[in-house]
Amino acid sequence: MKLDILVFGAHPDDAELGCGGTIAKEISLGKKVGIIDLTCGELGTRGSGELRIIEARNAAEILGVAIRENLGFSDGFFTNDKKHQLEVVKMIRKYQPDIVLCNAVDDRHIDHGKGSQLVSDACFLSGLVKVVTTLEDEKQEKWRPKQVYHYVQWKNSTPHFVVDVTGFIPAKTAAVLAYSSQFYDPKSTEPETPITSKNFIDSINYRAKDLGRLIGVEHAEGFTSERYVAVENLSKLI
Repeated sequence: MKLDILVFGAHPDDAELGCGGTIAKEISLGKKVGIIDLTCGELGTRGSGELRIIEARNAAEILGVAIRENLGFSDGFFTNDKKHQLEVVKMIRKYQPDIVLCNAVDDRHIDHGKGSQLVSDACFLSGLVKVVTTLEDEKQEKWRPKQVYHYVQWKNSTPHFVVDVTGFIPAKTAAVLAYSSQFYDPKSTEPETPITSKNFIDSINYRAKDLGRLIGVEHAEGFTSERYVAVENLSKLI
């Protein structure tokens, strides 16, 4: 299956939190979108890796993505080396996305920056004919995405561009809340973390509203780019 957009996240819920509105919007426009989680998020304070897999499946159904896979890398300890790069290359060549979205370049969680660079490097390597990979005993053809964009996460990184996601925050919020083990639950007796407060859940809306305010729409999501973002002409800008 060829995808238009392939979204990578170091953990289940990264994609939803970082660009869930954009995913929902692109799917509504007829694009085929998939998600690849690098780890199961098994080091999370609440829940377990097994539960996160179930929650990720539920979130995928809410967003309507075409595929979702998990590479099973070690949460907190995966590295940007040949072994991990080749596994990501296999996914890029398998789904041949035109656009790849991945973690923030710099963020609070150490896996976000690592995952960001790992996926970026794999996107380059995937386009080299002498990097040989096989999947299900078949040699894969080289493939390089046209663009690699990084979604904004915990830190308020200055975006290079923003996407109008007005009307898609309810879908994003529902997908995030599918991870019921991870976020605000006033009845929970488990330890509190930076993402278990009500303020964090509220931030899904108010951070998107603030970016939307800056471009004159209701809600927006921000991204950074590794290359110049080109437009056909000035009238194509919002």
